[in-house]
Amino acid sequence: MKFSAYDDIVHITGKWEGERLPDGRPKVSDDILRRLRDLTLEEAHGPLWNAGYLYQFEGRFRTTHPGVKLVGRAVTATMVPKRPDLDDILMDYGLKEEGRRGTMNQWVIDGLVEDDVAVVDMFDKIYEGTFIGGNLTTAIASRTKRGGAVIWGGVRDLEQMVKIPGIQTYYRSTDPMWIKDVTLTGLNTPCRIGNAICLPGDVVFGTMTGVLFIPPHMAESCVVRAEKSHIRDVFGFIRLEEGVYSTAQIDTPWTVPMMEDFIDWFNSSPEAGKYRHLEWESDMEEARERAKAGYQRPSVRP
Repeated sequence: MKFSAYDDIVHITGKWEGERLPDGRPKVSDDILRRLRDLTLEEAHGPLWNAGYLYQFEGRFRTTHPGVKLVGRAVTATMVPKRPDLDDILMDYGLKEEGRRGTMNQWVIDGLVEDDVAVVDMFDKIYEGTFIGGNLTTAIASRTKRGGAVIWGGVRDLEQMVKIPGIQTYYRSTDPMWIKDVTLTGLNTPCRIGNAICLPGDVVFGTMTGVLFIPPHMAESCVVRAEKSHIRDVFGFIRLEEGVYSTAQIDTPWTVPMMEDFIDWFNSSPEAGKYRHLEWESDMEEARERAKAGYQRPSVRP
């Protein structure tokens, strides 16, 4: 049984066709990570749900830095309650065969690189289930720069953790006791976080709502659709404040005149400046098809 096995990682993330990190994880581009930071979790969640990815979100967390978003590439880890024979074998293998050092939770942190997020299933263990504290959080911040951690379990040294800048940690609760009586059975393998499933290399998107795990092969299309939703919302809020359209008109499929109004605004408005890489011809064509089919919309306010 190998930890972070390259061939296994490539196999379970086979839908990804782009660049990979040295350990085999998909490397979603820095540009996609950057653009995701400007969006809301709900905007990114919709495309995943519509594509049948129903178990990508978990919201039952506390955070060390409320209001700070977390975006990065997942390094997954699965811990189970300690069984002595299994623990002896896996510890011996990690130390002697793979040349790892320290404790098993340190093995996970040692493999992090820039923009990584440690995603750890601690089977919701709090007492003696504190995966990280002040020292390991400092190491995560140093290694990942803008990354962090998602822990389905506990943390300790919270007073130290909250003072470490440039990092966000999602966790279940705290306890002063150190980690004990657990065994690492999976490193960069499929990982369950509450109601969600995370694979190595998934894009981790954490906001005040919770955490969303975006499959790498869907990341770009998800961001594009989320950006479209975002900028359409900006336009919709403006037109609602102006009294041009009703909420019924904004919240249902747009007519050709509404799309024309939006595109004129999109091409000239400062608010839309950083989204001008988006194209709208397919959206306009959908509006035309609805018009041909006789789709009726609520009337414009007088």
